Amino acid sequence: MKQKETLLNTMGIDFSNSIDEIGDEHLGTSAETPLREDAFEMDDELKMELIEKHFREIMHILGLDLTDDSLKGTPRRVAKMYVKEIFSGLNPKNMPDAKLFENKYKYNEMLVEKDITFYSNCEHHFVPIHGKAHVAYISNGHVIGLSKINRIVQYFAKRPQVQERLTMQIGNAFKEILGTEDVAVILDAHHMCVSSRGIQDVNSSTVTSFYSGKFEKDENTRKEFMSYINL
Repeated sequence: MKQKETLLNTMGIDFSNSIDEIGDEHLGTSAETPLREDAFEMDDELKMELIEKHFREIMHILGLDLTDDSLKGTPRRVAKMYVKEIFSGLNPKNMPDAKLFENKYKYNEMLVEKDITFYSNCEHHFVPIHGKAHVAYISNGHVIGLSKINRIVQYFAKRPQVQERLTMQIGNAFKEILGTEDVAVILDAHHMCVSSRGIQDVNSSTVTSFYSGKFEKDENTRKEFMSYINL
């Protein structure tokens, strides 16, 4: 707790009011997903068992009747969903195996995979973020299977997130995997923590971008990418 207080103070955030402010203002404190060092010492089955136990207690506190046929299986369903589905991207072992292929056909222009549907969850309120991702790269001698682009986006989305971090994680992953600096990522997403609570604005969306290499340095390259995704 003291370390977090020090970090927030260096960011100019008053710690005494920071807990609610960070959530409501959608701030993040790290470019990496905040994980403990022992995050994966516990196997998935034990995690699900413990989450089931604690979620059952949450439902009990809310006053729900857990003997009801519709509700009695919910704690287990939620536990499985958390570990095996919507937060499965927390575990590095679930990172897609991104096999590269030699660019034998010498395609040296921009490749764009657009309108990749993704679902994530806001780390401040654990409610959904959903939107479209647009990814582009220029080959540095190797290419990647198209479906792997989608899978990598989904992997990083399947964890508690803030959109800025998600954008950076996807961009940096493609730079490393493809061995090229020429990568661009744009996310356009709706946040349920904005539309279903708080300000309850159902019309706004949030757009974030990542540009590296030619996409960062060359305005024409960036404009070409934007034209392909109609932004």
